[in-house]
Amino acid sequence: MLAAALATAVRVEVPPSGTGCAECDQDGGWWVHLRRCATCGHVGCCDTSPAQHATAHYDETGHRLMRSFEPGEEWYWDFETEQVLEGPHLAAPLSRPPEQGSPGPADRVPPDWTSLIHR
Repeated sequence: MLAAALATAVRVEVPPSGTGCAECDQDGGWWVHLRRCATCGHVGCCDTSPAQHATAHYDETGHRLMRSFEPGEEWYWDFETEQVLEGPHLAAPLSRPPEQGSPGPADRVPPDWTSLIHR
């Protein structure tokens, strides 16, 4: 569970920035999985994704808590302690649309995508 000091970093009323990675959508990129900033709602791609925008968002803002933005996943990640945490539900939607698939979006994922990801 989130410690009281970290709970102030979670703003449950803030909606996500969109249904996909904000930067990848802007640049025509693609992602493997999505992560949502628990402070400002920014949706970025995971570290397996080529562009790693969720980590870049943390590096730029210091917003240390993010939540999975994948259907059925409710865990948080603390970038500072590198721990998985439990926390409150955030403003809807809680995940990308299930039909979007992973990796996604389907129309932008290259055929050789498995050779382009970070493992």
